[in-house]
Amino acid sequence: MSKISATIITFNEEKHIARCIESLRDIADEIIVVDSFSDDSTTEICEAMGCKVTRRKMKGYGAQRQYATSLTCHNYVLSIDADEVLSPALRASLIKLKNSDFNHRGYSFSRLNFYCGTPVKHCGWYPDIQVRLFDKRYANWNLHDVDERVIFRDNVMPVKLDGDILHYRCTTQDEFKQTERAHAALLAKSILETGKTPGVLTPYIQGIKSFIRCYIAQGGALDGLVGTAISKQKYHSTLLAWSTARKKSKNNK
Repeated sequence: MSKISATIITFNEEKHIARCIESLRDIADEIIVVDSFSDDSTTEICEAMGCKVTRRKMKGYGAQRQYATSLTCHNYVLSIDADEVLSPALRASLIKLKNSDFNHRGYSFSRLNFYCGTPVKHCGWYPDIQVRLFDKRYANWNLHDVDERVIFRDNVMPVKLDGDILHYRCTTQDEFKQTERAHAALLAKSILETGKTPGVLTPYIQGIKSFIRCYIAQGGALDGLVGTAISKQKYHSTLLAWSTARKKSKNNK
């Protein structure tokens, strides 16, 4: 039987973390948690459930995930977020894979995202393919602050497994807005790193493009009121990111 190290990055996830860890039972042979100095009971819950907890300041999602990977003991690493759960079908696929031994360097899963308890099948939120199980000897995270992903050293095509990661993005609209604002701050940092100063209309143009992509191109309209709410928030968070980048760029100059 092959062994799997699971990694989770956390910050104030006491509402979700126990459910996430429980879904890893019989799959993860060790669970590495890298926490960004939570001020709730996240780390206490993790330690009580047998996880190895390390605290580290968040320096971008890609860097944090790669650091967590560096702490693992086993070659195959399963990366999961604190607000995610392995579905029963995906658990069955992973248990079968462990029992038959790995014959590929990477595996991908579909991710089903939930908005305030509602599964979202459009808005670019499904199937939302994620490469989350990989042989760390041949792969690593790309260190991007946002939109981080696993990259392979060779020309590897990950094998897709049956089942979904269930991603509970938010329980309230305000929680989703807060998460999007946090992502906007990271996106603004990435924009600044290009060295270019966005024009006065750029934030609005990018915001409108983001709304159109989500609501029309990605079918958000088919998700009704939920799709409309997500698309509007995409407009606001994109506008915020580019506006912040423009302001900071001008101040730096």
